[in-house]
Amino acid sequence: MEPESGSFLIANPHLNDPNFVRTVVFLCEHDATGTVGFVMNRKTRHTIGDLVPDFEGFDFPVYEGGPVGLDNLHFLHQYPDAIPGGKEVLEGVYWGGDFEILAALLSEGRIEPQKVRFFLGYSGWGEGQLDFEMEEKTWIVAKATREFLFGDDETALWKNILTHLGGDYKLIVNAPIDPRLN
Repeated sequence: MEPESGSFLIANPHLNDPNFVRTVVFLCEHDATGTVGFVMNRKTRHTIGDLVPDFEGFDFPVYEGGPVGLDNLHFLHQYPDAIPGGKEVLEGVYWGGDFEILAALLSEGRIEPQKVRFFLGYSGWGEGQLDFEMEEKTWIVAKATREFLFGDDETALWKNILTHLGGDYKLIVNAPIDPRLN
């Protein structure tokens, strides 16, 4: 499978870039000019209430979306009718939207934690950069699902997706980060 919006990039075990070791990146935008996505399995120590004054008291976790634009907050959600302005990336999954309406819905208790995910920063690739990494077999591509996107065990996400893919992918689940330590 080739990378596309709505797919996962799963880091190959040999990837030693500290930004992406054992990560799963959800792609929200992919075309000839570049790619944007969010690391799904790196929870920060922050909650949304820690970072946004309007959200004080809300303990929804915030994830490290990637190494780019760490001063920007992004979100994925499953509320297309309630939060206008989002971009549908996967059936029923939207990227962004009206942040003020999201704040109001949160304060009214109308947002479920398992239907929204917040990110500091994002993962980005310029024109041709991801193509090169694909040729180098840096990433495994898989169709994204809401179950994996909004699941509650981000620490096992990398292993769970590879196990779900089956076949040879199940074999690399237990590969050491540094093969010299095998």
